[in-house]
Amino acid sequence: MQRLFISVIVISLLSFCSVTPVKNDWVSLFDGKSLDGWKVGANASTFSIENGAIAVNGNVAHLFYDGPVQQHSFKNFEFKADVMTMPGSNSGIYFHTQYQESGWPQKGYEAQVNNSHTDWRRSGSLYAIQDVKEVYAKDNEWFTEHIIVNGKNITVKINDKTVVEYTEPDNVQRPEGMKGRLLSAGTFALQGHDPKSKVFYKNIMVKVLP
Repeated sequence: MQRLFISVIVISLLSFCSVTPVKNDWVSLFDGKSLDGWKVGANASTFSIENGAIAVNGNVAHLFYDGPVQQHSFKNFEFKADVMTMPGSNSGIYFHTQYQESGWPQKGYEAQVNNSHTDWRRSGSLYAIQDVKEVYAKDNEWFTEHIIVNGKNITVKINDKTVVEYTEPDNVQRPEGMKGRLLSAGTFALQGHDPKSKVFYKNIMVKVLP
């Protein structure tokens, strides 16, 4: 009976550790083999697995992290992913967002992924909030996009170079269509922008901050 009791405690502790990362530790959100822990509604075929990465190519769709880490709700964190864009491609990484069946996410911010698309907002832009015109990464090459949210502060880095530092004002008022572009808490989402865009993501990780 005592052995059974100890086994139950060990299993419970292992389960807790799997969903609640220790602060200051990086935790993987993508197993490199499947979309387990991720959820997509309309146009699910936009997302697939190619050579250990999430391939994004197809009609507008968004892949939301829906897994056990932090019960897919993050407030203060560091997030990073290795990204590779094909020429002319557009994508994005949403944070503090929530699942939608279709359409552009209405909640949270988007960190832009775009090195040569016709949209002038380049990788690292805090889309339509603090935009970047400079190109800091190349198509057909892996680069790292790193997003840090701590309190009211948002930092976006490309290959360890800080390209955005933004502090959300108190009681900020957003224009119509951007009412949800506010810091709160939520999950992450990868954007499928259009059928002509193809982007890859791998080594997707998060570190929970106090």
